[in-house]
Amino acid sequence: MADGHAMRILVVDDQRAMRTLIRSTLFALHCSNIVECGDGEEALSELSVGHFDLVISDLNMPNLDGLGLLRAVRSNPDFGRLPFIMLTSRGESALVKQAIDLGVNNYVIKPFNLVTLKSKIESVMGPLA
Repeated sequence: MADGHAMRILVVDDQRAMRTLIRSTLFALHCSNIVECGDGEEALSELSVGHFDLVISDLNMPNLDGLGLLRAVRSNPDFGRLPFIMLTSRGESALVKQAIDLGVNNYVIKPFNLVTLKSKIESVMGPLA
């Protein structure tokens, strides 16, 4: 069972409105230890200096996209096994397949709701306390 209060979650999306939506959804799931980044490069900087329990990342972002971030995470011995959920828009099935091949733990198709996000997190982390 995952303790939502204790989990530290890295949310990566270049759209502030989407980060806000994800944050409010996570708050509703009693997950409040959240760090936000606007792209994969920022996320790698955060990962290099802090401990996280889960990454939720958009696929399409400037600088370093979600696939690049996932590839960098999986190749890093310090946090290579970190659970990773990818956010994707409908119609990006070829990119989702690439993410699966790179070792993504799960993915969420936007738009999503609280029930969907909770289900995807629990499939990776176990039931939320």
